[in-house]
Amino acid sequence: MKAVKWLDENLEKYILFFLTTVMVVVVFVQVFMRYVMSNSLSWSEELARYCFIWLIYIGISYAVKHHRHIKVDAALLLFKDKTKIYFSVLSNVLFLIFCVFVVRYGYGIAAQLLAFGQTTPALQIPTGIVYMAAPVGMGLAGIRLIQNIIKDIQAIRTFDQTQELPEDAEPYISPRQEKI
Repeated sequence: MKAVKWLDENLEKYILFFLTTVMVVVVFVQVFMRYVMSNSLSWSEELARYCFIWLIYIGISYAVKHHRHIKVDAALLLFKDKTKIYFSVLSNVLFLIFCVFVVRYGYGIAAQLLAFGQTTPALQIPTGIVYMAAPVGMGLAGIRLIQNIIKDIQAIRTFDQTQELPEDAEPYISPRQEKI
């Protein structure tokens, strides 16, 4: 159970750290090789690009987990506490539907590419692995959205009993608003 909790808290963070590290090291080595050694690596740009693609999709999940994804909160300023939670549930459900769509069709495309046996030019890795970034990242984001929806429903129940938002309800308070 500790392993599952650790994965829940740290999975995206460590994947993002690893991908960023690989990207920075590879680009640094490429710059060094090109300008100091006057010899270029054929695979470095491709590896950095694919790490960046995976970084973006895993980053979506990380942003969802920490309520840092892009959203328009101007409309939320017009509503009271409980209504903000309802809008959060609605936006999370809509985002979850989008995630399911991307996972379903993204996996289909990646599976076709894996079946065709197409490989990348320099690294010779299957192209389907690169295309799996979208369904994997959106699948993780979907899991995080389900977790957020459950927390939102719990916050609604808590609000119904106490008429106050729970202490961990920070996502519902805009940075421009102050807590009273």
